[in-house]
Amino acid sequence: MMIKPDETKNGYTGAILQKINEAGFRFVAMKMIHLSGEKAGEFYAVHKERSFYSELVKFISSGPITAAILENDNAVESFRNLIGSTNPAQAGEGTIRKLYAASIGENAIHGSDSDDNARVESDFFFSKLEQFSI
Repeated sequence: MMIKPDETKNGYTGAILQKINEAGFRFVAMKMIHLSGEKAGEFYAVHKERSFYSELVKFISSGPITAAILENDNAVESFRNLIGSTNPAQAGEGTIRKLYAASIGENAIHGSDSDDNARVESDFFFSKLEQFSI
């Protein structure tokens, strides 16, 4: 999971982490970093051919993000339910995006869309020495 630069700038990182914790997720790795444009491009390489790629890379590299690895039963699906729809106007009440996201582009938080991508994304942000299981 990644809390995006807009939420860091707006001071919502703590509130979002608290909501994740209260939902029963365990944090097994976490750090705040500022991605370079190059590293942001690597992270979002899957979207390289899409029209929004350049804007996305620019946004994600515009300020610090908080990256974390979470554990929970059925973690990917449970987390995607917690964060809500990419479009905050369509996100369910009480979801992170409904509460904090400004738009589809500045949607507050990233969550992996599959177990395989969660592993790839975890390894992108964290070395094996930084990943702990509780």
